Amino acid sequence: MADDHEELARRLEALVEAYVSGDIPRAAILVLAAEAWRQAGQPARALDCFQRAVDDGTEIGVDPRTGIADTLFELEQPGEAHEVIKAIKADGDVSPATSLAVAETLAAYGEPREAHAWATDGARAAVPGSDEHSALLRVRYLIRVDLGLPEDELDALLDVSH
Repeated sequence: MADDHEELARRLEALVEAYVSGDIPRAAILVLAAEAWRQAGQPARALDCFQRAVDDGTEIGVDPRTGIADTLFELEQPGEAHEVIKAIKADGDVSPATSLAVAETLAAYGEPREAHAWATDGARAAVPGSDEHSALLRVRYLIRVDLGLPEDELDALLDVSH
């Protein structure tokens, strides 16, 4: 299975090298390649692709640094991962999709309070009724249950959004 992911990652990177223009931004292809490298068990190659996506600078909805942070957590480098997350927040104008990715990463690596803050900020910024809004509300609700927090006004929106 790792070989299949490695082959996919190699093909995606070759596509980026030959890329001139198209409907899919180079950065998006690089993020796909990075995820394939992660699935292939090659996090260093993944980090390289994520960084190339950041350097490309094309807007793709989700900040590629979220993948860098997630990979750093996977590599048991939480300090570096937190620095990346701080940089994302410091840059401001965080998209709801980026908030969702950061919240999911933090929740997965045992940091529910910080994940809750990201999910809450993202839910407040997302367009009500959008898929991102619903996803953020669901993730936020699950985090709140894990934290033992009572329902609040945003949790009430989750019932309406289904």
